[in-house]
Amino acid sequence: MSVLLVLTNVPDAMLADRMAQALVAQGCAACVNVLAPCASVYRWRGGVERSAEIPLLIKTTQQHYAAVESAIRKLHSYELPEIIAVPVTQGLPAYLAWVESETTGQIQA
Repeated sequence: MSVLLVLTNVPDAMLADRMAQALVAQGCAACVNVLAPCASVYRWRGGVERSAEIPLLIKTTQQHYAAVESAIRKLHSYELPEIIAVPVTQGLPAYLAWVESETTGQIQA
């Protein structure tokens, strides 16, 4: 299986919804979970920052990772967005097959 879980955070619910809709509509993600807001604490440009963010859990495949990354970078408002892909090594076989089947269509740019 080549399923990936891609993680990113966005600054607000409007962008979270827009990004989730775009990724699924473009065919590069089978599903995007938009999670509840969280507090992120991070180092940026020599200082410690704290921001409210909306986490996104994006289900895709290795084959479609580049399209997911490109779409996130295009839509994201951050100068340096978090984009982390984690390989899915175990899971319900039928669900993993569904992710693969839903991301094999024509990707819309």
